[in-house]
Amino acid sequence: MIDVLLDPTLIMTGGSLIGLVVIAAALLRGWQGWLELKRLELERAGAGNAQSEDNPGLGTARIELADLRERIRKLEAIASGVEL
Repeated sequence: MIDVLLDPTLIMTGGSLIGLVVIAAALLRGWQGWLELKRLELERAGAGNAQSEDNPGLGTARIELADLRERIRKLEAIASGVEL
């Protein structure tokens, strides 16, 4: 009976299993922390939009995005040799 418990294969298997459980627990804790961080970011973004009804930052961002899209369209036209 004692020889079976001291078998090197059984000891390695048990140690590997314990190591796998520890790593899985650490990864799960990290994943939960990352999800909590993202939840807080979403709450902060939602609270910021709710506090200010006339949020100038959002409108400005949309205008800048439209401007960047227009610039990209013009650069692609130049690269393909099309006259605007």
